[in-house]
Amino acid sequence: MPHFILHCSTDILEIHSIDTINQAVSMMAGDSGLFEIADIKVRVDSYDKYLVGHEKVPFIHVFSHIMQGRTVSQRQNLSQTIVRGLATMFPKVSNIAMNIYEFEKSTYCNTKMLEHEVF
Repeated sequence: MPHFILHCSTDILEIHSIDTINQAVSMMAGDSGLFEIADIKVRVDSYDKYLVGHEKVPFIHVFSHIMQGRTVSQRQNLSQTIVRGLATMFPKVSNIAMNIYEFEKSTYCNTKMLEHEVF
């Protein structure tokens, strides 16, 4: 937690490498002050087969999954910061977007939590 999953057209990776994109999104998320750096997870999935409208034009969409509890303002600032940062990295890409999903703390589980579980 949190997860930032970036979907993009394959041609995006001709501009910047996956490692560069992952690092940049991770830094932007970390700079938000909302997360512990060690907890941020970023990955990129690229697509050859896609349409934007009725055309094959470059796109980036970030799907973020974060623990509930942040204010609307905090989530809005996070989205705007990351979209703004990606727009700077990809100035010729006009289709850049992000949305944030919140998941419930009560239903979240990871292996670290299981290590401390009492049976």
